[in-house]
Amino acid sequence: MPVDMWWFIGGAWTLLAAAGVLLLAPAPGTRGGGPAPDAQSVALLRGGRRAAVTVALVALQQRGAVTSGRRGTIRVDGWGTAVRDPLQLAVHTSLRRAVGIGVLLTAPRVRRALDALRDGCARAGLLRANRRWRTARGLLYAVPVTVAAGLLLHRPAVPDAPLRVGVAALTLAAAGALWRVRRQTPAGLRLLASLRDAHPLETHRASGPRVLMSVALHGDRALLLHTPHFARDGGLLGTGGTDHGFTPDERASGRGTDTSAGDPA
Repeated sequence: MPVDMWWFIGGAWTLLAAAGVLLLAPAPGTRGGGPAPDAQSVALLRGGRRAAVTVALVALQQRGAVTSGRRGTIRVDGWGTAVRDPLQLAVHTSLRRAVGIGVLLTAPRVRRALDALRDGCARAGLLRANRRWRTARGLLYAVPVTVAAGLLLHRPAVPDAPLRVGVAALTLAAAGALWRVRRQTPAGLRLLASLRDAHPLETHRASGPRVLMSVALHGDRALLLHTPHFARDGGLLGTGGTDHGFTPDERASGRGTDTSAGDPA
């Protein structure tokens, strides 16, 4: 193998080492233990941003503040003056007209509330911090590019081909292994497992906080059990909504228009 080829392999393994540190080393400032996370944090931990917003919508529906709209959308159904939870408040104030959950996820206020929820989980050591996660993913993206560049620019002689292929395959396999590292930390995965043991899926419809934790942990199965009509009619089980989203002005301000409230575009 030409000596120059090792520069590319060395560069790829340097990227791998940096990504491994970002993904596997504990982030500074994280804390373990502490109070149990609420249902929305658990939903974010299990299923991401959409799952967290789904729990927020179910909480608002139980308070009589939202209901299902037309064609798989959600609309306001009452005043949200008693809502204090940041994500629920962001969801309620973003529903100035009926929208699907997929569109609701793009609302600026909702995105900021979700970012704050995610950062709280990261500080608690349950999720890998967003900056570290994105940086590690970018480094892993660069690994196959670096290997391919080395293979193309410094092609070895035929007798060296097996060694070249073997080193390249090992490098890509290591990158693939790191790519499979989950966003949840081991502490976060242990928490989800313990919560599932403590809160198995009910066999009968329930109400109150139990519903929120059930939806957070069990997703669609819990929605169909506890709030089947709201889940189906509101598009929580599908892609959510058939409207075209917020207008550019609405995205910038975080407000919807009142003139089309209750009717998707």
